[in-house]
Amino acid sequence: MQPLLHHAATALGWQGIVVPDVAVLGHQVSAVVRVRTDVHEWRSANGWPPHADPSWFRSWFEPNAHDRLPVAAVDLVGVLVGESTVDRALQSCGTLMTLAPCSVVLPAPQGSSWPLIELDYYGIGVVSVDGAGAAELLVPPEDRSTEFGPSLFGRWLLEVLYERVLKGVPHQAGVTT
Repeated sequence: MQPLLHHAATALGWQGIVVPDVAVLGHQVSAVVRVRTDVHEWRSANGWPPHADPSWFRSWFEPNAHDRLPVAAVDLVGVLVGESTVDRALQSCGTLMTLAPCSVVLPAPQGSSWPLIELDYYGIGVVSVDGAGAAELLVPPEDRSTEFGPSLFGRWLLEVLYERVLKGVPHQAGVTT
């Protein structure tokens, strides 16, 4: 599945590292992230490893902890969701599109069983990828994250993704910036 995700990210024009199999709000998704090299170097030099522990995240809600939040070392370029039905795709992307552009990755070919206009209405992208890796952008995603603004959950997700990148994101070659 991972090569198909890379083809989908390329079709979307999303440059970065594909982080597969991320559990987010009860859904398994993949994320495309870009490492902020300057922040990563600073965090490494100053002892700020990723803080993906949910208990640490809960402490962020305390106002006196706000001065101890690390600067995000990755940017979330977009979210890739593999779903088999429109309802599940809308459910999976519904909350995630508040964080970054979200696209559904479908196996090709797709017939008229997918109402692309409904996904397009909500700003959800659609990419079709065949077994050979040929990807076709059917509906470009919209970035609606600016309508919602930043959230502590989104910030915590960046820590989770940063940790996955540093652990090597199953055999990624290097860090793409």
